[in-house]
Amino acid sequence: MSYVNRRTFLAASLAALAAPAFAQDDEDKDNTLILTTKHGKVVIRLRPDLAPKTVAQIKTLVKRKFYDGIVFHRVIPGFMAQTGDPTGTGTGGSDLPNIPAEFTPTHFRRGTVGMARSNDPNSANSQFFICFDDVGALDGKYTVFGEVVSGMDVVDKIKAGTAENNGAVDHPDKIVTLRLASDAKAKADDKAKADDKAKSSDDEASGDKPKAKPKPKPKKTPAADATPAPDAPAAEPTDAPASQD
Repeated sequence: MSYVNRRTFLAASLAALAAPAFAQDDEDKDNTLILTTKHGKVVIRLRPDLAPKTVAQIKTLVKRKFYDGIVFHRVIPGFMAQTGDPTGTGTGGSDLPNIPAEFTPTHFRRGTVGMARSNDPNSANSQFFICFDDVGALDGKYTVFGEVVSGMDVVDKIKAGTAENNGAVDHPDKIVTLRLASDAKAKADDKAKADDKAKSSDDEASGDKPKAKPKPKPKKTPAADATPAPDAPAAEPTDAPASQD
């Protein structure tokens, strides 16, 4: 094999190896949520392998920006923080159909994200909760659809109620935004391109524009009974997590 052919073969091999990595990266971003509160950001990895129907509905609502501004209406220390109800009462949901139960043996632990529901196992819709601690009593009874991979310190700061008042919160904290990481990256790329374009336009308008040249000075020609013309000026540059029926 010639030197050139070896180089071509190596480049093709590296490209083939890189392609799955890029594809995996895109897939990960499409299954990653970024939840922003006034305390900071929470990164949630979605689990379509555990609850494909639930994940699909959550993604649909996120793309609608459904969760922006929704409060954490029920927060019980040592248990969970619940949100996803646009009415803020625990009785509301989205206009999408309820989701069939997707229960698994997956253990509810600190950082687990699950769907809230009423007594009907098939009543989950838009409300979800994030566990502060292990809650084995929920295993197999509620749908697990994600897990916090960073930002549990932010979740810990969410304003809480008490167990005595069932976690009801006065003046609760809210979700500022909830986005898919893939959408956030696309917007960042678009912004970077727009900034580059604006910078190029500024460079063309200022740096690359030729400066005005000073006007040539007229020759001073002595004349009888005449004074020399003045120089021309130069141009200046410029509890159980539940949705209640």
